[in-house]
Amino acid sequence: MVLNKFKIFLEMIKFEHTIFALPFAYVGAILVNKSFPSLHTFIWITLAMVGARTAAMSLNRVIDRHIDANNPRTAVRALPKGLLTASEVWFYAFLSFALLLVSAYQLSPLAFKLFPVAVFFLSIYSFVKRFSWTCHIFLGIALGLAPLGSWIAISNSFDLAPALLGLGVMFWVAGFDIIYACDDYNFDRTEGIYSIPARFGIKKALQISSFFHVLASLFFLSVALIMDLGVFYLLGIFIAIAILFYEHSLVKPYDLSRAGVAFMNLNGTLSMVVFSFTLLDIIFPFPIL
Repeated sequence: MVLNKFKIFLEMIKFEHTIFALPFAYVGAILVNKSFPSLHTFIWITLAMVGARTAAMSLNRVIDRHIDANNPRTAVRALPKGLLTASEVWFYAFLSFALLLVSAYQLSPLAFKLFPVAVFFLSIYSFVKRFSWTCHIFLGIALGLAPLGSWIAISNSFDLAPALLGLGVMFWVAGFDIIYACDDYNFDRTEGIYSIPARFGIKKALQISSFFHVLASLFFLSVALIMDLGVFYLLGIFIAIAILFYEHSLVKPYDLSRAGVAFMNLNGTLSMVVFSFTLLDIIFPFPIL
């Protein structure tokens, strides 16, 4: 019974979507000293990311359960269907935040002190959609903290490079979240849910998404200049840019049938590509010039 409930919970929060932010957390970690972190650090960064993402998604599901029940697309989720109770999901959320807190304590003093900041941005997204179409940016900030948090976990300090990388992640996430939100355009307008598609229309929203992805690409490229990275990192970013171009080719204002493919498959691939080629750049540092 307990195992079955846990499986339902993992399906509800789409645990596999952790792949969006986790590779960028690893990118931040390996760029600090341009080397792979110790096993201790690697494990605790991984646990911190699992805790952060699970807590955020648990809160999102439990806070939005009544909205989800009214939306045909989300009415099949575990909470609206009664497969899980709100109390059970709240418990998982607090347990996940506890994992994040312990992980931060194990990593660095500054990471531990900044725990409340992480909790704020991981929690705020579900509320922002109730009063502002900037909700996509807040989701982007939450995931953009991944590389910055990993950098702080190792160096116990801030720096420009991880901040730029975090901004790249922020605009990348906000961009694909706008595409995803287009599926709920009619529902959001009817229910008074705030989003960029609901505020500006689907055509304009897709243009804003494209603009955000251009900004994301520029921030990713700026990291190469700041840190004097080599050919492999740049190659990874160019592949990522190509993936973004392809992603936008799949969605049109009059045809959103492939938005799900753009959301999950391509963005999961993009994050893994950036991490893999950054790792190659660290192992085989071929300078650009």
